[in-house]
Amino acid sequence: MRGRNPRLGRRPGASSGRQWRRGGAMLIPLGLALLLVGAGIADPPPLIEAAKGGDWEAVGALLEQGTDVTVTAADGATALHWASYWDVVETAQLLIRAGADVSAANDLGATPLWIASLNGSTSMTRTLLEAGADPNAALLSGESPVMTAARTGSPQVVERLLAAGADPNASATRGQTALMWAASQLHSDVVGVLLEHGADVQARSETWSQVMAVSPHSHPANQQDVLHGGNTALTFAARVGDLSSARMLVNAGADVNDADARGVSATVLAVHSGFGDLAEFLLDEGADPNASEAGFSALHVAILRRDEHIANRLLALGADPNARLMNWTPSRRASADWSISPALIGATPFWLAARLSQPGVMRLLLERGADPFFVHEVRYVTAAGSYGAAGTEEKTTTLMAAVGMGGSRRIRAFVNPDPAELEALTLEAVQLVVELGVDVSATDLQGRTAGDTRSYPSVRDFLAAEAAR
Repeated sequence: MRGRNPRLGRRPGASSGRQWRRGGAMLIPLGLALLLVGAGIADPPPLIEAAKGGDWEAVGALLEQGTDVTVTAADGATALHWASYWDVVETAQLLIRAGADVSAANDLGATPLWIASLNGSTSMTRTLLEAGADPNAALLSGESPVMTAARTGSPQVVERLLAAGADPNASATRGQTALMWAASQLHSDVVGVLLEHGADVQARSETWSQVMAVSPHSHPANQQDVLHGGNTALTFAARVGDLSSARMLVNAGADVNDADARGVSATVLAVHSGFGDLAEFLLDEGADPNASEAGFSALHVAILRRDEHIANRLLALGADPNARLMNWTPSRRASADWSISPALIGATPFWLAARLSQPGVMRLLLERGADPFFVHEVRYVTAAGSYGAAGTEEKTTTLMAAVGMGGSRRIRAFVNPDPAELEALTLEAVQLVVELGVDVSATDLQGRTAGDTRSYPSVRDFLAAEAAR
């Protein structure tokens, strides 16, 4: 949600520990600086240089000499901007008494009040507001001081801005509001303040599309025009696991079935992001356990995340144990972010649990009516180049899935598993489906049985014994 940062430059020799000590909107790019010098523009005015360097004695002396307090640097910055940046209230008051313009904005629209909001400075915010600063003066991107304070997590500054007339529902680029920013940064205290002042829990960010892909990325079959945006504050909270904010938002009227532009519900988003406690809260509040407009449900991603507890809750609330995966999710190269590959399209929760060696979830699914005899059939692109595309066709039983067949080799459900534990889980899953009557001698499209794979020794021995019966 961050665009170009219009913060001021760093004081020479200053500590880099504070989050706002980096930036550069008030620094002139080198090429432009050379052009300005060549055009006859000398160094910044002495007052600006003194304030920028934190030389407050020099600032006071220059004001006593009658220096123009409204003078600006080439980018529109004033001495008051720098006093706000360094959070020196006494100097800011001195400049204001000398006639400084509290509403002056630099070339990106940053005012001294916006900088105070970024710093989370209650005292500077109060000083500037009392001097008449506009609480709604926004950056060129539309980012207002209250949005900035919400993002940086300062409830006191947010409270002062709202009390001074700041619009709690102002939106910036792509329609994001202060409430969304607070929720996305886990600032539940700020969420509470905004809600008390009428922030709209139904507001949605703008929607846009972007072509995204999975490997091999160059093939059209592996590309989608994916919708982004359309988020509410609740979906932002679900994404980052802010349970406190989610509670307040729902109490304020947020829809527990909120979904983003792609159709990923808040519950699915919470489970997929690994925040089961937030998902449970939404389910307790009446969220649909079968929401799957994006092509996958909370149950699918719970299995992907190996969250047996959430899978159990979803099934108890009526999640469909035989719902099939209908869409893949974009993936990042060389990552393990629990994406859904095209090779999994059409899979059921039971097949997926078998493929991911989760016998506990498999038993839960069986109790709710899952079909252990389901056969997964899929065709997907595995390579693309100047000579065309190579496709893979698979037809795998749940037993084959349990030994690691089907669904491509890149499927991941956890990082760095313990080999001994994984072998034990795999054997348990294999034994379960065999006990249910899944055919040990069934073959895939290449004529291979489950026993033909290079599985764990204990699994191979078990399957060999079963095949010999």
